[in-house]
Amino acid sequence: MQARVQRLQAAFDNIARTRMAGMPVMHPALAVEALGFGLAPDEPGSDAPATGAHAALGVLLTPWFMNLVWLPLPPARAVPLAQGATRLRHIGGERFEFIGAHEDEAGDYEMCSLFSPMFAFVDQAAARATGLAVLAALRTAAAPTAAPQAAPVDPHEAPPPRRSFLFGRSAAGAPR
Repeated sequence: MQARVQRLQAAFDNIARTRMAGMPVMHPALAVEALGFGLAPDEPGSDAPATGAHAALGVLLTPWFMNLVWLPLPPARAVPLAQGATRLRHIGGERFEFIGAHEDEAGDYEMCSLFSPMFAFVDQAAARATGLAVLAALRTAAAPTAAPQAAPVDPHEAPPPRRSFLFGRSAAGAPR
């Protein structure tokens, strides 16, 4: 897993130095960083096929975006999501829409935008803290509890806006 995450970070370091260099959307106080990647098993309630294949889930922080990233790990038995295609994933009790992507240096992955552009962050430490807080909230919510289970999620229903999760509102917009 570590080698796969390092390849992803190196690919985006290269993109920052080349394709994105000089773009006005680049936040000069931020750098590319892969945050909190850990194993993520197939999740119930998503429209992703249950394959038993493992993936890593973490946050990719760049000077122009912060994304949740679903990174398939070898041996990936699932067919990669086509570039630009979307898939609902149920993570930590929330539904997120991921987009298929590919970089030659990093391979196939799926991404879900959390923030873009990144000018709301003062520095790398603030952006890092936010990314790690998102992961902590997702992993805490995913931990088994004795609380009653929520009603089943319709995978064909549109997911709530990503920022609803970040600001503690349900799909209906009511505070949790």
